[in-house]
Amino acid sequence: ATNAIAESIYENPRSAFISSLSKFRSLINAEFHLLPEMAKRKQLEIQFIGEDEEGTSCTVTHSTVSASGRFLRNKRRVNARNTRQQGMLNSQQFSDCFEKIWKIFPDNQRASFTYLDCLWFSWYMDELFKEKVLVWISRKHIFTKKYVFVPILHWRHWNLLIFCNFDKPLQSKTQTTCMLLLDSMQMSGPRRLEPTIRKFLLDVYEAEKRPVTKQAISKIPLLIPKVPQQRNGEDCGRFVLYFISLFMESAPKNFSTTGGYPYFMKEDWFAPQDFDCFCKRFKLCS
Repeated sequence: ATNAIAESIYENPRSAFISSLSKFRSLINAEFHLLPEMAKRKQLEIQFIGEDEEGTSCTVTHSTVSASGRFLRNKRRVNARNTRQQGMLNSQQFSDCFEKIWKIFPDNQRASFTYLDCLWFSWYMDELFKEKVLVWISRKHIFTKKYVFVPILHWRHWNLLIFCNFDKPLQSKTQTTCMLLLDSMQMSGPRRLEPTIRKFLLDVYEAEKRPVTKQAISKIPLLIPKVPQQRNGEDCGRFVLYFISLFMESAPKNFSTTGGYPYFMKEDWFAPQDFDCFCKRFKLCS
């Protein structure tokens, strides 16, 4: 079904594509993320009308990939926005703001960090794109950096996964390798992502041809600090961006799960008015 849609984008007229798309409306719920790598570089505005007469608008665009490690290749991006959730950030808004935040920090401060595209984890969870995503990730050599940001968009909710100290051996006695999962809506149960996160980590190691066992991955701590919580159902993406900005400002040179954790990542990490100022600064107000 996905191949048929992609081929219709690439070869057929717009009208033929739109008429055939109703058969595959279920794909929209995952930000229509199965199309980007197969679709032609073209912008399409599509309106899907369901049984309830409420639509989902979808824009197929492409973004330019830098050669400096931010993105490794040209790829099309799909931004889908449900009309009933207009206050949430879509993937393009998230990515645009992240790029602005990233460029604020000088090169020497960015040297300890790297990141994955905000949709790669979502694409990894789809079997059709899983292997492709792992190839892209392997080319970034993410485990040469102390901190790796992995935005997660799942169940229409943004989380932030951070790999810490993976530039050291997993059995290092000086620095503890761990994972942080920052969630601004912990009532949603972020721990349910753990099996997928651990499988993702194992697959990345294997894609990079690094020796590792499933048992070793299972022993890496996944920590979920009690960070400030959002006040509505729309700000999760904005919180993730603010988490990234503040973490880059204050990340310790030697992250330890015993000597300092949770560091600044506490319920009083920042005040609501600080978050509001951040949103206004980057024009993220809902």
